[in-house]
Amino acid sequence: MSPLPAVHVVLGDARAGALVALYGRDETVAAVREALEAFRRQGRTAVAAAIVEAAALWLERRHRPRVRRVFNLTGTVLHTNLGRAQLPPEAVAAATAAMTGAIALEFDLDKGKRGDRDDLVEDWLCRLTGAEAATVVNNNAGAVLLMLHALAARREVVVSRGELVEIGGAFRIPDVMARAQCRLAEVGTTNRTHLRDFDEAIGPRTAALMKVHTSNYAVVGFTATPSEAELAALAHGRGLPFIVDLGAGSLVDMDRWGLPHERTPREALAAGADLVSFSGDKLLGGPQAGIIVGRRDLIARIKKNPLKRALRMDKIRLAALEAVLKLYADPDCLAERLPTLRFLTRPEAEMAAQGQRLLPALAQALDGRAQVGLEACKSQIGSGALPVDLLPSWALVLRPPSGSRGGGRALEALAAVLRGLPEPVVGRVHDGALWLDLRCLDDEAGFVAQLGGLR
Repeated sequence: MSPLPAVHVVLGDARAGALVALYGRDETVAAVREALEAFRRQGRTAVAAAIVEAAALWLERRHRPRVRRVFNLTGTVLHTNLGRAQLPPEAVAAATAAMTGAIALEFDLDKGKRGDRDDLVEDWLCRLTGAEAATVVNNNAGAVLLMLHALAARREVVVSRGELVEIGGAFRIPDVMARAQCRLAEVGTTNRTHLRDFDEAIGPRTAALMKVHTSNYAVVGFTATPSEAELAALAHGRGLPFIVDLGAGSLVDMDRWGLPHERTPREALAAGADLVSFSGDKLLGGPQAGIIVGRRDLIARIKKNPLKRALRMDKIRLAALEAVLKLYADPDCLAERLPTLRFLTRPEAEMAAQGQRLLPALAQALDGRAQVGLEACKSQIGSGALPVDLLPSWALVLRPPSGSRGGGRALEALAAVLRGLPEPVVGRVHDGALWLDLRCLDDEAGFVAQLGGLR
């Protein structure tokens, strides 16, 4: 068996020079050594060209971006693990401008002196919510932490037991309160909490009353909970602020598009809330952000808190958030311009027609490895928004061939193959099938173009 060529011999191949130009000499040398070692372990011989080819594959895998675009065909529009809201072109352009040049981030161009980065979005947030003032941080968990620390450190906050939520990543309201150095005073029961429970819990150490949006579950049946207006009246009558964590945070009434109603910050403030927090990357359709709106004096206290700097937004997301907020000035065009709302309002007929077009191409690419059909299904909004409300949708459904064994393993293998495409396709395995929900498929041509990789 001929010996394998030396590293310097492989590097002398013309195609190795192209790898050096693309990845650098050190990375190419490392790749060549990896390829040579693999051939040695396998007891194989190879010429320089074959080693360069193996090195090129190694480099491609090593340098493939970990942050990659995927086709979200899970049926969850705001999928936490897939990045939640997709940004509109206006926000992408604004973020790009912020990344590629100096910007007036904390500089008042009119006065020629230092400014406040919150000024970039505060006017729009106040206009859209009816608040006196606003501030933003990096996400809604940070917003809740900051509100509690600024208003209630070393004191008590009264919350209904039925609202002590845990969301993804083991984010728990009691834990956040502990980190904010305030004490949780939980009242009522899991399914029923009355206004008198809050009233009786108020004492000399009470700093605020709080209502938390039950973002990822619903308590139904024999239930009771005080309204925001009732809690606000009680809090104000006892000289306390009333805080509302809305979670998903829709800025507009979703009813106008035939979607289930989600309470808005404007509604919470109108009911008497002194501070309202919500996310920027959920129903709002913008970048990750935690937004706090409400009373001017309380916002001023929050902005002076040392945690505000630790949790502040960067210039890129602030630029994107401003661009998204401006779209809300024209709600009549919002469903066309905001991807999140466009996906949520997509007509059933449009998705069914898309499925009919895609069905033959997908079946041909799979070449008998699965039975492919088109079926009605249900999508969900996701990310803690309206957890029990589902949207009618259509999906391409892949099932193991008739008579095959190990159906579950076959489906997981097929799902892995789809995730291995140049732009990974992520569906969901459910009820003995792999479902590719079409609600969020807006690049049909790109999806079809890579199906050849399945062969």
